[in-house]
Amino acid sequence: MAKSANLYARIEPDVKEQAEAILNALGISASNAITMFYKQIILKKGIPFDVRLPEQPLDISLMTSEQLNAELEKGYADMKAGRTIPVRP
Repeated sequence: MAKSANLYARIEPDVKEQAEAILNALGISASNAITMFYKQIILKKGIPFDVRLPEQPLDISLMTSEQLNAELEKGYADMKAGRTIPVRP
C-alpha cells in the first residue's frame, strides 16, 4: 500500500533527539518506528504498553504494625531467595 497519509506531532526537542539517536543506531527511521507503533496499536487494540502511574513508595507512618511486619517479612524472604539487587556506591 502506498504511503500517503501525513502525521504532524509536537514533541520536546530533547526527547526527539534522544529517541532518534537510538533509532538511528538500530537502523530504523522515525517514520518506520511510528508506523510500527501504529501497527502495534491496531494489533493490541490499544496502547501496546502499560500506561500507569509509578508505584508509590510505602509510607510506614500510615501502616499498622501487622502491615509493617508483613512488608519486612517479604523483604527478608526476597533477600534469602537472592531476589535483591546490590547497591553500588
